[in-house]
Amino acid sequence: MSAATARNWDEFMEGIWRQNPVFVMVLGMCPTLAVTVSAMNALSMGLATAFVLICSCGLVSLMRKIVPKEVRIATYIVIIATFVTVVDYVIQAVSLALYDALGAFIQLIVVNCIILGRAEAHASKNPPFAAMVNAAGMSIGFAIGLLALGVVREVLGAGTLFGVSLFGAGFQPWVIMVLPPGGFFVLGAWLLFFSWLARRKQRHAAAEVAQNA
Repeated sequence: MSAATARNWDEFMEGIWRQNPVFVMVLGMCPTLAVTVSAMNALSMGLATAFVLICSCGLVSLMRKIVPKEVRIATYIVIIATFVTVVDYVIQAVSLALYDALGAFIQLIVVNCIILGRAEAHASKNPPFAAMVNAAGMSIGFAIGLLALGVVREVLGAGTLFGVSLFGAGFQPWVIMVLPPGGFFVLGAWLLFFSWLARRKQRHAAAEVAQNA
């Protein structure tokens, strides 16, 4: 593997695991908690955010040398809002039910701190391909976070997965899972799990260092 390929792979994996927007940086909590009552809503929001993030980071990177520093944030917001408008109309044309389910959170992608943060911290300082690779990794990481919550909440709260019944008519749904407190409970459980994984990795690393010393 060449140095450039290794660097691109590292950029891609950063957002999926080491700097996962939901479970590590705890960003984008508004859509994460609000739209994850079902796996389909979570996946749809993840794909919509991915489109906006990848396209906006690519365009920000292309324009990074011509945008004056004084208006860079305003420029980034205009770019992001343009792609959000595209997504908004596409979802509205494809499925009104999904559009109603996601509600105002489609438009609120404009102010998602993940997107603006990637544009300012990475895309504005790197060439287009590297910026889009990093954005793709962040997008997948964000979508994984949404799906992790959406799957648990739909399975426990409705007894279905992507609308398919799993347990039959005798299942008693956990109603709290489709309510706002359910989102906090599931998010807290996932954060606890990833924290445990991080501590476990640190203990193993410390044990290896002690053995080699």
